[in-house]
Amino acid sequence: MNIHKIANHLNALADDSETGMVFDCQPISGEVDVLQITVIGREELPIFVSVTDDQILCITYLWGEDEVKQDTRADMHEAMLDMNIPMPLSSFSKVGDKYVIFGALSINSPYSDVEHELAVLSNNAVEVIDDMSDFLL
Repeated sequence: MNIHKIANHLNALADDSETGMVFDCQPISGEVDVLQITVIGREELPIFVSVTDDQILCITYLWGEDEVKQDTRADMHEAMLDMNIPMPLSSFSKVGDKYVIFGALSINSPYSDVEHELAVLSNNAVEVIDDMSDFLL
C-alpha cells in the first residue's frame, strides 16, 4: 500500500463512504511522501498520512505551543495523559512546537480500516480541541 493507492481509494468514495465523510486527498512530494487528507467540512484540521515499510501513520496537528496558556500548561499535559487511553484509536504527541494526535495502522490494513482510522482521528481532533479549549489562548 502507498499514499497514491490510499488517495485513489478515498477520492473514489465520494458520498459512498462507510463513515459518511467525504475526503479530499492531495499528495505532497518530499523526502518522505505525505498524503494530506481533508475531511470536507473540517478543512482546518487536515490529516497527514505517510506509509513506511511497517505502518501507515496518520497525524493531525492540533495547536502550537504559542497557543497554550503557559500557566495552565502542566494541567493541560495532565489532562492529555488522562485522555490518552480512553480516546479511541488515537494518541497525543508533539512534533516540534506543535501538539498532535495520531493513529497508526498495519501496512496490511484493508482500505476500510484506513477510512475508519481517518474518521475517528478527525472526530477525536474536533473533540480534543473542544475539551482543551480552557488551556488555550
